[in-house]
Parts: sequence; C-alpha cells; structure tokens
Amino acid sequence: MSIYLHTMVRVRDLDRSLAFYHLLGMRELRRLEVPEGRFTLVYIGYEGNARGEAEIELTYNWDQTEDYTHGTGFGHFAVGVRDVAAAVDVVRQGGGRVTREAGPMGNTGIVIAFVQDPDGYKIELIEKKDA
Repeated sequence: MSIYLHTMVRVRDLDRSLAFYHLLGMRELRRLEVPEGRFTLVYIGYEGNARGEAEIELTYNWDQTEDYTHGTGFGHFAVGVRDVAAAVDVVRQGGGRVTREAGPMGNTGIVIAFVQDPDGYKIELIEKKDA
C-alpha cells in the first residue's frame, strides 16, 4: 500500500512563508537544516494528520537570489476549513492576499475562496463543516 506524503515548494523567505501558513492553522512539524547543501526543509501541516501524511515541504535555498517561476502545470493547494469567509478574514488581517472572495462555486453550493502565499502559490479554501 502507498501513501501520499507531501508536496514541495521553494520559498524565498522562510519566516514570511511560515507566518502565512500559520494564518491557515498549519504548524511546523519538523525541520531539517542541510549546511553542506545550503538549504533548509520545513514540513508544515495540521496536527490532526498522522505524521508524514499530506504535508507541505517548504524548501529554502540559502543562496537563491532570483525569484522562482511556478510554470503552467501547478494549480493550487486545497485546504478544508469550517468557515471560508472567516478564514479569508484571518488571511487578510494577517497581510495575506485574497484573490477570490468567499462564495459559492457555480451552482454546486460549495463555498470556496482563493488566497496566495508570499511566493504566489495559490491556496483554495473549501468549506467543510467537519474540518
């Protein structure tokens, strides 16, 4: 049996990225400093997830001087929240960028919103009353 572990994204400012994901209720699960490779890996996620499941790996390359490009293949992360409008308010008050306000997705009745992290990665917030 296989299990989905994590998605890795490169970030320019590790502290700023961590502060943003804290707004979504994520926390740092573990950190690996690799001086010989000149990079830091920080795994973030939710406490309710079993260790090593569905995490985001933030990779900070110490010597990176240029911005990263996202390409056209990556779309977004999706996070289930109890109240999308409240989550959007928390992100906005924390200085995060809201790219789609909370509201229904077409005729589905599913409430969603989109926000962006400091590196421009999109996060879809999906209302899940049991989140």
